Amino acid sequence: MVVNVIAVSYGIAAAAFLLLTLLLMTSWRGRLHGLTLAVTSGATALWAGIVSWQAVIGIQLSLWSDVLELARDAAWTIFMLLVLDPYHRNGAARLLRSRATLALLYLFCIAGTIYTRWIMRDTETAAYFLANFVGRVVIAVIGMLLVEQLYRSTPQQERWAIKFACLGVGGLFVYDFYLYSDATLFRALNTEIWAARGMVNALAVPLIAVSAARNPKWSLDIAVSRRMIFQSVAVFGAALYLLLMAVAGYWLRFFGGSWGAVMQVTFFAGALALLIGIVFSGTVRSRLKVFISKNFYNYNYDYREEWLRLTRTLSTKGPGLGERAIQAIADLVESPSGALWLRNGDRYTLETRWHMADAAGAEPADSTFCVFLQSRQWVVDLDELRDDPEKYEQLQAPEWLRGLARGWLVVPLIMHDELLGFVVLSQPRSPIRLNWEVTDLLKIAGNQAASYLAQHQAAQALMVARQFESFNRMSTFIVHDLKNLIFQLSLLVTNAEKHKDNPEFQKDMMGTLDNSVKKMKLLLHKLNSGDSIEGAAPLSLDKLLTQAVALKSQFEPQPRLELVDSGMVLLANWGRMERVVGHLIQNAIEASGREGTVAVRLRRQGDNAVIEVCDNGIGMSHEFIRERLFKPFETTKSAGMGVGVFESREYIQELGGRLDVASIEGAGTTFTITLPLNGQRAAQSEQEQQEESA
Repeated sequence: MVVNVIAVSYGIAAAAFLLLTLLLMTSWRGRLHGLTLAVTSGATALWAGIVSWQAVIGIQLSLWSDVLELARDAAWTIFMLLVLDPYHRNGAARLLRSRATLALLYLFCIAGTIYTRWIMRDTETAAYFLANFVGRVVIAVIGMLLVEQLYRSTPQQERWAIKFACLGVGGLFVYDFYLYSDATLFRALNTEIWAARGMVNALAVPLIAVSAARNPKWSLDIAVSRRMIFQSVAVFGAALYLLLMAVAGYWLRFFGGSWGAVMQVTFFAGALALLIGIVFSGTVRSRLKVFISKNFYNYNYDYREEWLRLTRTLSTKGPGLGERAIQAIADLVESPSGALWLRNGDRYTLETRWHMADAAGAEPADSTFCVFLQSRQWVVDLDELRDDPEKYEQLQAPEWLRGLARGWLVVPLIMHDELLGFVVLSQPRSPIRLNWEVTDLLKIAGNQAASYLAQHQAAQALMVARQFESFNRMSTFIVHDLKNLIFQLSLLVTNAEKHKDNPEFQKDMMGTLDNSVKKMKLLLHKLNSGDSIEGAAPLSLDKLLTQAVALKSQFEPQPRLELVDSGMVLLANWGRMERVVGHLIQNAIEASGREGTVAVRLRRQGDNAVIEVCDNGIGMSHEFIRERLFKPFETTKSAGMGVGVFESREYIQELGGRLDVASIEGAGTTFTITLPLNGQRAAQSEQEQQEESA
């Protein structure tokens, strides 16, 4: 069992130092310190790997493991001397820098080990005791003195770069001193202390890696992820906690008598539940993150990770952009809640909250507080504002803001130097010092959030504008149709006095009135519902054109219908198609005058139906056709609206057809509608409709 523990312990140390070696080598840029550290780390990995392998095959100590251990100690000593070299003139002890003295010490230990293990094959001699126990104690003491000299010799402002390496390397030598002092006292290695040595060595790796990342002389580009450090510390802390709880549970079982087993299980279950609660505690995670950022890194944030997280939170699809904006900013300072105020007219009103139940109030846009936020663009600390108002130019916080129980920071949301709004954050889960780095990051995050919120507001405004545009456009078309109906009814009233005794006129008048009433009812329904009650259905073009021409028969000149080809069926909306043709006929009548001619012609061209509306009126110029004819609200009529031709072309294009125009000034105009007949589909739909009605 002990052999397996040794194999695992030293195997972990070998893997850890091998990983450190690879990181150092991949980031090395020709620096002597970086190369030396990589070689030293590699030697340590090799020694730990040999010890682990020997434990697997049943060998605890051998000549190779002893020699490699001395080589590993020599490598760390050389590295420390190399790092100490710039401080020669700072008064450090010359003995520690005497290469000859140290070389003789290591040669003595190596020679003693080889002599006793290889030549004499006896580890009970005094030579072995001096070389392997006493000599190792001396080496450990020298290593500790070197670490102490390095830390003391380093200027105060540079110690942040080497303090973790001193802890890590110093830990290696301190544990060696403890191990070999115990062995010297009892003239034998303690198996348990020896087995734990691998794990202790592995703990030094992250400390050395942090210093390597901080010190450009050791390695230029090595970077230790904050997430990896956080997860490693969390896992190590959880493992250590479980180990201590297991020891305490074993103690309860051993001394608990008949209740020992019950007490052990109960205690361990409670300890596990406590651990789970701690792991999922936002406050604990927050404090751990802040501790790691303050003590392991020279900057508080990993800006790449923070920017990716901020962008990811803001750009998530779905509603609740305001809450996401609060959360994205609050996470930067470990704040658990917040609220968002946005400008609404001449006031900034509460838009949304994120876990802040007591948020309420509004602030005028021209108040001193809002003007200060816009002009200065500062992050306001409410605690400092209350204790030291001079820092904020004697600014007074609004009463509603002072009433927030846990209010802490006010982050302005600036967009194009205008105050779009502001976010109020509550007190953080763990204490955070509000320095320039934190405030700059909050201001940048506020600007980014403001751009997303402004884009969202613009999208909402555009959607509302499009709804109004759609309604206005529909209303325009309806007004246009009403104008045509009024024109027909006015003409009917005008001719009533002249033809009121004519039975044919009376019959035609009743038909016209009935058709006008139906159209007005349809228009009212469209205005209320926003859409037509009629969908696309098979319609006969012969019947459609016959009715359209008949409705214009009271006008002069009277249009005539020419059915060159008949029997064509089209899938379309009868009402809309009738309006298209009727509008073109009406335009032709108005352009021709009383003495002119208007002809409506229907013919087939392949799989298309072609409707031509021809007149010999005043015509149109090519410039007018190109630039104004098909644009809405462009017209030459004094009472016209300029939407008829535009609506006609839009619907014809919806049906998959096209509207062409050919005109010569003074000679007349021809509008040509080309529509796909939809072949068998239209005929089949018409047949099915007839069968259903039958």
